Amino acid sequence: MNTQASAVTGPRTPSALDPEIAARLKRDAAGLVPAVAQQYDTGEVLMVGWMDDEALHRTLTTGRATYWSRSRQEYWVKGETSGNVQYVKSVALDCDGDSLLVQVEQVGAACHTGDRTCFQAGALTVRT
Repeated sequence: MNTQASAVTGPRTPSALDPEIAARLKRDAAGLVPAVAQQYDTGEVLMVGWMDDEALHRTLTTGRATYWSRSRQEYWVKGETSGNVQYVKSVALDCDGDSLLVQVEQVGAACHTGDRTCFQAGALTVRT
């Protein structure tokens, strides 16, 4: 068994991302930033993915949400194989530069399980 296969590493390709945007990003050790996908008109939180500079560049220039798959070690465009597309309406960088908010028009399920969101089955009880 290859023990290195489980190590999370980021992509290693150069990017055409605007240098001013790239300078504002605070990436993790793998060169990635979490990206929260939110339905643009309802505020519904759909999923969390990971982006590096190139994934963000592709997202901004194509209008389709593009992420870095940590498990497959490759870029993926949401909906490319499933048809559950995310059309990007806006992207915002948080005040610390360490996470992104991607507002999208979600077509179909956002979660790989087939649920509308990745957060439907995970409700936790808060005791006050």
